[in-house]
Amino acid sequence: MALTSRIAVQGPPATDPEDYLSSALGVIFPDDVTNQHGDADHELVYISPYLRRPLRFALADPDAWADRRLFSHYLWNSSLLLAEFVEAGTLRLPSEFGLGTVRSEAFDVAGLACLELGAGTALPSLMAALLGARDVVITDYPSAAVMGTLRANAAANAQAEVSPRGTLAPVTVEGHSWGELATPFASAHRGRYDRVFACDCLWMPWQHANLQRSLAWFLSPSPSTRAWVVAGFHTGRAKMRDFFDPAALGAVGLEVEAVWERDCDGVEREWAWDRGLEDVSERKRWLVVGVLRRRADGVEG
Repeated sequence: MALTSRIAVQGPPATDPEDYLSSALGVIFPDDVTNQHGDADHELVYISPYLRRPLRFALADPDAWADRRLFSHYLWNSSLLLAEFVEAGTLRLPSEFGLGTVRSEAFDVAGLACLELGAGTALPSLMAALLGARDVVITDYPSAAVMGTLRANAAANAQAEVSPRGTLAPVTVEGHSWGELATPFASAHRGRYDRVFACDCLWMPWQHANLQRSLAWFLSPSPSTRAWVVAGFHTGRAKMRDFFDPAALGAVGLEVEAVWERDCDGVEREWAWDRGLEDVSERKRWLVVGVLRRRADGVEG
C-alpha cells in the first residue's frame, strides 16, 4: 500500500489558483508523489487500521519568515514512514526492512523513553505514545506558533481511548534548537532517551553538526540505545548525504548501524552516496532510513 494512502485532507475547497494546481498535480502527473501534506486552512486526518479512531492534525501558520523557512508546518513523508515502522515494530506485525537485514521488532518502542527532534506534526512520537512507549517528549524549534500547534495536536491525539491497547505514555512538548545544549531543558534531559527520532531534518547541511550533537546528547549511554533518522530526497542527495559521514558522526560518539533507501511503495534498495543526475519526480519517491547507535568503543572524536 502506498505510503501516502493513510492521509486525507479535510477543510474548505481550494480557492487560490495555486491551490487548484497543487491539488491537480496527481491527475496531471500520475507518477508524481506528494511529499509534503497540509496547510493552515485544512486539517490532516491520519488513518491507521490499528488505532481506534483517526488522528487529526492542525498545521501551524507561522508569520515570521525565519519560522516558515524551516517548513515545520507540514507533514512530510518521512514522518509517515517512521510512524509505520514504529507501528509494525511495536505491534510485532510481520515485516522486514533494510533489504531484509532489519526485523520489524527493531522499531519496537514498548517501555522505552522516546524523544523527537524537529518534530513538525510529531506523528511518529504520537504513535509511540499510543502504542506503548514509557515516556515521549516532542521537540521542535521554539517558535510560539509551532509550539502552540504541537501542544494542541498532542492534546487532541494523545488519548488512551485511541490506543489499540488502551494505554498512553506521558507526552510533553518542549522547544529545542539543535546544538543548543546549555538550556535548562537540554541540561535536565541529557542521556535520558532510549530512542531519538529525526524526520526530514537533513535538508540543511549547515545544521548537520548541530543535529548530530543533539542526537548524541539526548541518547542514553546504553549500548542498546538507537537514533532513527528518516528523510526524503526531494531537496537532493548532495544536501543530505554528509550527515552520514562516519567521521562527523564519530566526532559525537555515534556510528551507522544500518542505512538504506525505501520508496513510497515499499521498494527498497541499498544506500548510495551518489546516483548521478536524479530526476526530481523520481527522487521525491525515495527516502533514506538511518539507524544510528553509540560507537562500539564509546569514544567521541
